[in-house]
Amino acid sequence: MSRFQIMDVTLRDGSYQINFQFSNADVRRIGGELDKLGIPFIEIGHGQGIGASEAGQGKALHTDEEYLAEAKRSIRQAKVGMFCIPGIATLSQLERMCDQGLDFVRVGTNVDQVEESRPFIELAKRHGLVVMANYMKSYACTPEEFAGQVLKSQDYGADYVYVVDSAGSMLPETLQRYYEAIRKKSDIALGYHGHDNLGMAVANSIYAAELGFELVDASLQGLGRSAGNAVLERFVAVAQKLGYYQEIDIKKLLWLGYEYVAHFTDGHAISPIDTICGVAGFHSSYLPVIHRCSGMYDVDPLALIEIYAKEDQLNMDEERLARIAQQLPRNQQNDSLLNMSRFLINEQKPRG
Repeated sequence: MSRFQIMDVTLRDGSYQINFQFSNADVRRIGGELDKLGIPFIEIGHGQGIGASEAGQGKALHTDEEYLAEAKRSIRQAKVGMFCIPGIATLSQLERMCDQGLDFVRVGTNVDQVEESRPFIELAKRHGLVVMANYMKSYACTPEEFAGQVLKSQDYGADYVYVVDSAGSMLPETLQRYYEAIRKKSDIALGYHGHDNLGMAVANSIYAAELGFELVDASLQGLGRSAGNAVLERFVAVAQKLGYYQEIDIKKLLWLGYEYVAHFTDGHAISPIDTICGVAGFHSSYLPVIHRCSGMYDVDPLALIEIYAKEDQLNMDEERLARIAQQLPRNQQNDSLLNMSRFLINEQKPRG
């Protein structure tokens, strides 16, 4: 598995979940923190891309220009981009966004309408953007047909072609068939965008990276259209278990998703506590003890879990736990995030 790049799509695909109502403050907080954590590509804007508000696809809270201006102020290292669907966006709208500092654009067409992307790809390349050809509903054609379409995008000048599991219907072996068919005809860089309708988005995304896809999408809390996207926090956690992206502070990423995005999830938030238990191999039956100890010493429960599990994954020694807690710095997260009781409901039920 070679080094792959991550694209966060929270601030674009995630906008479907909230009727395209992300605020500039959301862009500033979420985008800025993702940038600090080292996410290399951040996609923003209306879920259906440039010009969607004007085309009657649902009115976003801000204009494309306002979103981009805020992102460029808040995001210093990552590439900032937008989605673009020919027929919703016009060439003049795309050119205006290129002139205002867009770093990349994903030009999205249905997999059988790739020819419509040509003028948009060519325009973006003239402006020096990184361009992804995004094949929506990729599963609607065979891998061999898909590979033939890839040659068109490559000829137009695209830097990447995306396999897009719009319905969340693919399995790892499906991805392998597409990858092998493409590689028989082209060495263009590939991206993967998965949805979670079958609960396979993270597994598929990891497998895409293992196959050799160079760019993989995910979103905080899995926020996105329909069943949502691959959960960024879980995707990074698994990638780290495989030796990648060690520089990303997984605990900060978990708190970022919980603090700034979880309230958009209709009560189906991804728990930082549950995720860190998976990262560390820590049994949830010990969480009441973690709750008590982290509150007593005012330390981050995620750090406490992670360090204790390195010493003992089988048993809970409260004296050892207390010694570890005393060595940790005082917790820097909001007080609300220390309230672990919300994660302990099932653990306190009497056993039959």
